[in-house]
Amino acid sequence: MDNSSGVGVLDKAALVLSALESGPATLAGLVAATGLARPTAHRLAVALEHHRMVARDMQGRFILGPRLAELAAAAGEDRLLATAGPVLTHLRDVTGESAQLYRRQGDMRICVAAAERLSGLRDTVPVGSTLPMKAGSAAQILMAWEEPERLHRGLQGARFTATALSGVRRRGWAQSIGEREPGVASVSAPVRGPSNRVVASVSVSGPIERLTRHPGRMHAQAVIDAAARLTEALRRTG
Repeated sequence: MDNSSGVGVLDKAALVLSALESGPATLAGLVAATGLARPTAHRLAVALEHHRMVARDMQGRFILGPRLAELAAAAGEDRLLATAGPVLTHLRDVTGESAQLYRRQGDMRICVAAAERLSGLRDTVPVGSTLPMKAGSAAQILMAWEEPERLHRGLQGARFTATALSGVRRRGWAQSIGEREPGVASVSAPVRGPSNRVVASVSVSGPIERLTRHPGRMHAQAVIDAAARLTEALRRTG
């Protein structure tokens, strides 16, 4: 067998998963694609189904299971966090303001990475902080590209409107002035995963005295560039 690891059962399981990469397969289809004996193919497919690495479609054919997508998302998140440090540090150095990376988790957003301004007045958001999805430019970004029903629910009680989010989608960035916290302004842009879905928001934030009432004019391009670098890192394979 090519690509033999020396652990036969794993090699055969990998054959089954690879066979399903091209789409749904019946048991006969799996046997033909893998060259495994029918009882072996069946036993492995059912065992992989138990671990949610294989599932069945409406016709009862074998398909790749949800656990693989969960693992892929976790791997993507790790890659995002591995890349985020230098990108946020560069963004902080270019803008002179604190930089953050947020991911959505249910009805909250979590700061998963940050680069603090080194001195003077700064807007400190410690890594691990949970903030509401109802205010702030990062919340606007994480909400703007949601499907209509979730968007409608999320706008209830929000400090921003559907019209504002329409503008965010058109421009590709968001700004807020005193929306999340009095005296604080911020600018954010979307980070997209391989499927083009918005998976995170990269932001800079600081006092309105420095960022002015039009923070996007000062920092939108730098934030967009940082988001593009993170998006590119997620799209790179391997």
